[in-house]
Amino acid sequence: MKKIVQLILVCFLFVFISGFKPGDKKWEKPFSQLDREIRKNSKVYQSLETATKTIGHRLTGSNNGARAEEFAFKLLKSYGFSDVVYQPFEVEAWMRDTVTLSIAPGSSDNFRDVEVVSLAHSPVEAKIQGEIIDVGNGLPEDFEAVKDKLKGRIALANIGLVGAPGKKNLHRSEKTALAIQYGATGIIMVNGAPGKILLTGTASVTGAIISIPAVCISSESGEEVRKWMKEEAPLEAQIDMRNISKSIKARNVVATLKGKSEETVILGGHLDSWDLSTGAIDNGIGSFAVMDVARAFKALKVKPEKTIKFVLFMGEEQGLLGSKHFVDELKKSGKLDQVSYMMNLDMTNDPKGANSFGRDGMTEFFKTVGNAVQKVDPNFKNELQNRAGLHSDHQPFMLEGVPIAGLSGQLTPAVLQCYHADCDDFSLVDKQQLESTVRIASMYLYALSTSKKLDAAKLSDTATRDFLISQGLKQELVIGQEWRWGK
Repeated sequence: MKKIVQLILVCFLFVFISGFKPGDKKWEKPFSQLDREIRKNSKVYQSLETATKTIGHRLTGSNNGARAEEFAFKLLKSYGFSDVVYQPFEVEAWMRDTVTLSIAPGSSDNFRDVEVVSLAHSPVEAKIQGEIIDVGNGLPEDFEAVKDKLKGRIALANIGLVGAPGKKNLHRSEKTALAIQYGATGIIMVNGAPGKILLTGTASVTGAIISIPAVCISSESGEEVRKWMKEEAPLEAQIDMRNISKSIKARNVVATLKGKSEETVILGGHLDSWDLSTGAIDNGIGSFAVMDVARAFKALKVKPEKTIKFVLFMGEEQGLLGSKHFVDELKKSGKLDQVSYMMNLDMTNDPKGANSFGRDGMTEFFKTVGNAVQKVDPNFKNELQNRAGLHSDHQPFMLEGVPIAGLSGQLTPAVLQCYHADCDDFSLVDKQQLESTVRIASMYLYALSTSKKLDAAKLSDTATRDFLISQGLKQELVIGQEWRWGK
């Protein structure tokens, strides 16, 4: 009995001194190895810099997009992956051409040009004129409040939320869908970033061409228009646009690290970007982090329990096209049930914690992993979130009941204001923070891929429905035409 007590005391003292709990002690050595490897040999900053300088934007379906796919393929090959493949898909894709926006008091022909950019999936050709109706934040209640005025007119809506504490915002595509539902002939979105920054992005919930023109103006222009409306209402707007929609070929890039089983963990991020800039932040920092995690695993000859797939998705910006195709192919092959977890890096930067995406059974797991990360990197805060969201490449997996993981990072307001804008370039990338993303993501991936059992199984169809409702996502999915469970 005395020896047992002594053994317990020794174990207690070891845990107390080392800082590692019994549950996270098994990760001490591999986490430290990953941390050292990435701090010493990371290629993420250099490879992203090279890509932005030599390729430019990475728009799906463009020559630049194809060059980005080839760049990722060759980079993963250079890291020692023999099993790297293209996963081709063919879809209808949208590209911008020309657009103008002119505004004048309703009683005048003295139109003023306003700087504007088309939102993706606007019509191939549109020329409209109509009175502007301000729908504020563009939430369902805002549209309902002006439903008798909006039909046959042009909606003006904020992309972000203004003066609406506690309210949940909608995606720009969902606001456009509401504008169409309420009979608007067009929609003008006001960017939330200060100054003259213009934002692009899709205005379609399905990735198909929408029936009305959708454009974005700057915050500064939005303030001027609203001031003008107060002084000289009503205002008339003219929108004249030309765009291109055609069938394009694109390729996801997939590298596989074989595990002891066919059970699979996916680490993914979208490689594509919009065409106004080089997309260094959205999503260069995420997709190139995925590739550098892959490099580190190969360099350390990690032998995971589960098979790992490192996936660079194309077409995310144009409607999650690549990830939807990836999931469809898994379903067709009967391999979707093998996917035990999907971790998505989309604009993830300098992570301070993890998001278990509403899976309560995994909260303790992520907390334990975070404790282990903290022992290697004391600057890691281990801040836990447990809330699911939409509009990135995890979504197609989540809608099929696959457990999702995310990392909660931070970007400064000065960087965030360049989201989908022409100022999203490599000068915004912080080397230390980017390498931190690689380090932290590698540790979480290691834990997910080497743990024999995780307390989060793939949900049944009914359980997936109930989960999405519990996360408050039904309304957005209904508006986005992705709710398959009826009323």
